[in-house]
Formats: sequence, C-alpha cells, structure tokens
Amino acid sequence: MTRFTFLVALFLSVSSSLAAIDAYQFPNEELQARHHDLIDQLRCPQCLNTNLAGSDAMIAKDLRREVHRLLLEGKSDDEILTFMHERYGDFILYSPRVTGATMLLWFGPLLFLAIAVVILVLIVRHRRQQIVEDVDTQQLEEILTAHSEDSD
Repeated sequence: MTRFTFLVALFLSVSSSLAAIDAYQFPNEELQARHHDLIDQLRCPQCLNTNLAGSDAMIAKDLRREVHRLLLEGKSDDEILTFMHERYGDFILYSPRVTGATMLLWFGPLLFLAIAVVILVLIVRHRRQQIVEDVDTQQLEEILTAHSEDSD
C-alpha cells in the first residue's frame, strides 16, 4: 500500500510540474526563436526581476500566450514590444525606451552633481576674494597709518 501511495504522490508531483510548461505550436522555427527572444526581453509585471520565460505567475502565462498570438498574427518584434509597453508601462521592458523622463532619471543625478560643483566653486572663489579684500584693506590701512605717522 505504501508503494501505491508513493507512486500516486510521485505521479501528481510530476504531472503538476508538467502542467506549468507552455507548449505553443509555431509554423516555423524562426517564429519560435522570436517568441523565446521576446519572452526573455519582457519582465513579468507581478514578479520582482523575472522575465516572462522564467515566471510561473498566471499573468506571465497570459502574456506568453499573448506574445504567441501576436506573432501568429504577423506582428513584428517592435510592434509586440510597443503593445506590451503601452499596456504595462516601462516596467515590463528590461531595456526602457529613451524618453525625456528616462533621460532625466539617468542623467539627472549628474546634472545635480554638476550644479553642486559649480556652486561650490563659486562659494570658494567668493571666500578667497573676500579674504584678499580683507588683507588688502588691512595693508592699505597700515600703509596709510605709517604714512600719516611719517608726515607728522
């Protein structure tokens, strides 16, 4: 009886893992390769850093099916990526598109650093100039004081 229970448990565990495998039919190997490339490029909206190919989430399964459908409809890779981007936003793309927002996100810190360096240089120059002016004023007063003492 224990053998039978073990075999049933083994069968159920194997069959449940086999159910997670997506089996899509493609008319040719090129479409199948494109499908694999696309699901490798797209991130699962539910998972934290897993692509569609490696995710077992229900939404990942749906999106793999959607990519399959779009490929069979004759859509190009760019059209599929645009469709997914419009539907799920920047998060779904591992390589986000270059827009004003992404440029600000990527180069904004460098811009703030450059502004901080300029402000620091201006502050240092102003302080040096103030020190030089204070020293010049002091020397001028000493010269005037010495000259007025010599005149007396």
